[in-house]
Amino acid sequence: MLYHLLYSLHTEISAFNVFRYITFRTIYAGLTAFLICFVLGPWMIRVLREKQIGQYIRRLGPASHQDKAGTPTMGGTLILPAILLSAVLWMDWTNRYAWIVLFITTAYFLIGFADDYLKQIQKRNRGLRAWQKFSLQIAAAGIVGAVLYLQPDFSTRITIPFFKGVSPELGAAYILFVILVIVGTSNAVNLTDGLDGLAIGPVIIAAATYMLFAYVAGNVKIADYLQINYVAGCGEVTVLCGALAGAGLGFLWFNTYPAEVFMGDVGSLPLGGALGTVAVITKQEILMVIVGGVFVVEALSVIFQVGYFKIANGRRIFKMAPLHHHFELKGWAEPKVIVRFWILAIILSLVAISTLKLR
Repeated sequence: MLYHLLYSLHTEISAFNVFRYITFRTIYAGLTAFLICFVLGPWMIRVLREKQIGQYIRRLGPASHQDKAGTPTMGGTLILPAILLSAVLWMDWTNRYAWIVLFITTAYFLIGFADDYLKQIQKRNRGLRAWQKFSLQIAAAGIVGAVLYLQPDFSTRITIPFFKGVSPELGAAYILFVILVIVGTSNAVNLTDGLDGLAIGPVIIAAATYMLFAYVAGNVKIADYLQINYVAGCGEVTVLCGALAGAGLGFLWFNTYPAEVFMGDVGSLPLGGALGTVAVITKQEILMVIVGGVFVVEALSVIFQVGYFKIANGRRIFKMAPLHHHFELKGWAEPKVIVRFWILAIILSLVAISTLKLR
């Protein structure tokens, strides 16, 4: 809104010319989202507490978590409005890719909200059934995949990090690939959300990393110099990444150890979905395995644990899955697990950025 209202006046007031720069709008989109979360956070926590929307702690989890029972959850209801309002204020409304990211973020927010609503308010322990949740996620991601596939100027080739000469063409199968990336990323973030600030920290790091990739992929000169896929219009996604990172920082203010609020599925599903969609639009889909390495390892730890448990007569690979619980049971204090996972996320982000030159 500000972009369309104020930039149009730059011929009369030269200072408004600054609104044409993606970098400027990205910074202020991030600050706007942060301030929305920071200002409204205490009110949201108070409302959740008054309505007794508290976290249920499973008895099979680490004993140290039992005192977290009752901590307000569904804090993700604060994150999405912050992202949406910030985006509406600072993004170019005519950009198709920005709307695609907002579509998947909103769709996954609604899925997460329905699941949390059933569990927290309707008191149905299971919430949405797994098949219902996955079907809705797949449907929304399928729409994104189909829309991108039908865009004549959008490539259905995928980029393999570190191998600039390897770029397989998927054709119509690209739609299935998009579904895998978006749904996989969303649920990986959801599985990581088990300790105070554990998930939102890597989300912020990943958003900042893809902020860079969106900017360079949307700039024809830089993309050509770095030999990466140029995606016309992709640069505007940088603004959304800024809003995502800013909202994450604002939420982290209240979610850091000891957490005053948890995000719930209503927060983790849309955040992961947004990251997966940005990875697709920037043509850095495979790179999400590196950027979101913490999420990937957490998800794989659950898959391996369940699979091995079934085929090995009840034996386990880890003391408990997801992986962060394994380290807790090994004696690591919760803050140590959280910060060390953040450190790993930063290292993986730097590795991912290095692929801009290592091609």
